[in-house]
Amino acid sequence: MADITMKRALAACALACAALLTGCASTPAAMPNAHYDLGMPPVTTTTTGASPMPPVKLLAVSAPRNLETDGFTYRLSYVDAQRAGTYSDSHWTMPPAQLLTQRLREALAARGPILSGADPVRAVPLLEVELTSFEQVFDAPEQSHGAVSVRATLTQQGRVLSQRTFAANAPASSADASGGARALAAASDDVIAQLSAWLAAQPLAASR
Repeated sequence: MADITMKRALAACALACAALLTGCASTPAAMPNAHYDLGMPPVTTTTTGASPMPPVKLLAVSAPRNLETDGFTYRLSYVDAQRAGTYSDSHWTMPPAQLLTQRLREALAARGPILSGADPVRAVPLLEVELTSFEQVFDAPEQSHGAVSVRATLTQQGRVLSQRTFAANAPASSADASGGARALAAASDDVIAQLSAWLAAQPLAASR
């Protein structure tokens, strides 16, 4: 009788462990070949309470060659700050520059008309944005943050009106690609908020 009870207990334990492993395997962080985007934009980027801006032509965000793929870049700064790697089983749904272009267009469109590079209008100010950093940085084995930086240049008919660099960091909730994706989304929104505020402060109305 004792043997039967013990066998039943072991069987129940095995089933519980199997269920736990199955549950863990179904989470996004554990899925093989996971693809991430920046998620839903924050409410602040779609509100209409801010003052409207005049039309601006926004080109697609450019990026260096290492950011022109869907690779998910990380850096183990506590080991070698000059060495970057990419996750083998986690990627972006599209190159980071394209993700940032979509996010930036959504944010600026809530403030005023946004033209694309294909529009023939030349008199409106032209905003060019270069993505210079987009990676998950590990400061320790279990501690990381998302780091995003861009360089923005505002011109009109070939004349530079203003140029500025924007950067932001956001802590990751977990030391993996899932946590890094959320951190990079938060850092991207921070950078876009900074850029939007800078653009709104430019004397664009006088130059229409």
